[in-house]
Amino acid sequence: MADTHRITFEPVDIEMEVREDEHILDAAFRQGIHLMHGCREGRCSACKSFVLDGDIQMENHSTFACNEAEADEGFVLLCRTKAYSDCTIELLNFDEDELLGGIPIQTVTTRVASLESVTGDIVALRLEPVDPAVFEFKPGQYADLRIPGTDDLRSFSMASTPSTPDHVEFLIKKYPGGKFAALLDDGISVGDEITLTGPYGSSTLKDGHVLPVVCIGGGAGMAPILSIVRHLKETANTRPVHFYYGARTPNDLFYIDEINALGDGLVDFTFVACVSDSVGVASSGAISVEEGNVTDVVRRLEPGIAKSEVYLCGPPPMVDAALELLDVCGTPTDQVFYDKFTSPAFD
Repeated sequence: MADTHRITFEPVDIEMEVREDEHILDAAFRQGIHLMHGCREGRCSACKSFVLDGDIQMENHSTFACNEAEADEGFVLLCRTKAYSDCTIELLNFDEDELLGGIPIQTVTTRVASLESVTGDIVALRLEPVDPAVFEFKPGQYADLRIPGTDDLRSFSMASTPSTPDHVEFLIKKYPGGKFAALLDDGISVGDEITLTGPYGSSTLKDGHVLPVVCIGGGAGMAPILSIVRHLKETANTRPVHFYYGARTPNDLFYIDEINALGDGLVDFTFVACVSDSVGVASSGAISVEEGNVTDVVRRLEPGIAKSEVYLCGPPPMVDAALELLDVCGTPTDQVFYDKFTSPAFD
């Protein structure tokens, strides 16, 4: 049995226990403490914190997320750090509402209810929780799915909402060589069991906020944005919502009819499809279509984005471009929400 130590987090005055054989972030999840996090692989800096006191060891990680000079000063990535004594750690990024209000991590056995190709390379995978019979999460979060027959995990965002905890939908992009994606064509069938663990992610819709909402998505990044918009409709939220979705061609657009129907139930809703590889794209009666990269379209059509709450999900280059745009536009960082997946998570 591994030794156990006590972690004290400042400035929030929260304490928890951690075993020597688990990372500090995982220990927090286990105890229902929702620390800020992103990739959970030591490749982003969302969980970067500062060790005030104690014996810790940070394992393999990207120096882009925490360089040697920072590590020497006492900065750590909680997703890659283990404690070998009682420690006091200063949280650099935290959401007081989420810290003790997060949903504890669950491991759920699910059954494949359906698989449906929605574009040439995106599949809607719908799972039915079996044991336990429900899976709780917040709009915008993601989960780890275990690749059948292996111990490997892949992270995918939920597209469904908490109103249907007995039915969980994922939108998964098929990539050449992707271990999970390859099974979607031949290897996963209706009725098969898949283990799900989650929820993870801090890019959740914030209750009680009143700023207009701008959603920017691309590819399978449709999933968490759709979850958020579906939830806004279900709860009769009155915030203005502008949804920008980036695709390569018109054939890569999907769920258009549902998105329009969702918009009909919201007070002020706009959906703009942004197509990058098409000449002479014009708006149709069903949707507004703009030619160009999604971030370029947002730059042109959202001059007041600094006064909006922005939710992002898509390929890392799209997210990086959007973050650069928001920085230039002066959007405060506490109004920007995203979970930056690293490449293995897209397999």
